[in-house]
Amino acid sequence: MVNDTKGPFLLFVMANSTSFDSTLPPLPSYTLEPRGDFFSWISDVWLSLILPIFVYWVMSLIFHVIDVLDLFPQYRLHTPEEILRRNHASRYEVARDVVIQQIIQVATGTILALSEPPEVVGKADYDVAVWATRLRLAQRALPGFLSLLGVNATAISKSMSATHPLLAGALAGGYYPSLSTAESAAPAFAPWELAVARVLYHIVVPGIQFFVAVSFLDSWQYFLHRLMHVNRWMYTTFHSRHHRLYVPYAYGALYNHPLEGFLLDTLGAAIAFKLTGMTVRQGTCFFAFSTIKTVDDHCGYSFPWDPLQLITSNNAAYHDIHHQTWGIKNNFSQPFFTFWDGMLGTKYKGPRADRLADRKRADKTK
Repeated sequence: MVNDTKGPFLLFVMANSTSFDSTLPPLPSYTLEPRGDFFSWISDVWLSLILPIFVYWVMSLIFHVIDVLDLFPQYRLHTPEEILRRNHASRYEVARDVVIQQIIQVATGTILALSEPPEVVGKADYDVAVWATRLRLAQRALPGFLSLLGVNATAISKSMSATHPLLAGALAGGYYPSLSTAESAAPAFAPWELAVARVLYHIVVPGIQFFVAVSFLDSWQYFLHRLMHVNRWMYTTFHSRHHRLYVPYAYGALYNHPLEGFLLDTLGAAIAFKLTGMTVRQGTCFFAFSTIKTVDDHCGYSFPWDPLQLITSNNAAYHDIHHQTWGIKNNFSQPFFTFWDGMLGTKYKGPRADRLADRKRADKTK
């Protein structure tokens, strides 16, 4: 459900509701009250701060067990020996820096929460009615649009008014006389209008908010990530720390210089949250999902049955190329799409050089 008190995106979506006239159904009254927490034992704000960290370490632990027990060697992108031989940071250093970044993440999230107005509920039926009103007003333009196509909507509406009154009402420009009663002369919404309005309010708008947030974070990380490779000082001072892991593994996903981690991950996600006007619960899902995707992209395995690796081509195998010396100037996109790499010509298109080298070594030993 979209938030009743929030920001720029929601104001854009809910604005321009229209001027109401007597032919439009009246909007219901409402009473606002504070939103309760989803769980009784933890506030929604604390859940939004803790859940991303929880899923980060749970997923990382699962992949770590797979690593240690070597459960799926056929899907490894690198051998266990490469992790020890090629990486320039110990597992302790990686875990320590990740914890530091997560402390900064919690502190930033706390400040962000303090800047948010208290969330309220009680206005959902009103907002659904506003969307239904928009649908009604959109129908006003239908007869004129059909006339441009040579269709007489008024005549068709009259001919089917007895058999299909709702369709006839839509073709007539959103006039439904059959919905008014003798007791109440006020017009009412058609059942289909309310059904569509509920889908728009409860599913479509939150879906658009999530997509916009994901797209913003993807763009933010691509251009900032690319800048840190193009600018030698930024790479040497900040981003080179992340590239000490030539062989990425799950809990190294957030192994960064603290300032880079703040700018690239924490600040980018926070701006996406504020820009789209998400509720705290929506933000919790967004932060947790982004975390899960980032861990999966660094897991070191190319699983054919991993849904996160099937949804988008930006997956562990794709990002692993960027961590290799021969692919470091490519595949900057993270963590969701490969759009910007494809658009700006930074997508790696050659074969995996490390696999070619392995084959050559194997041929020499035969």
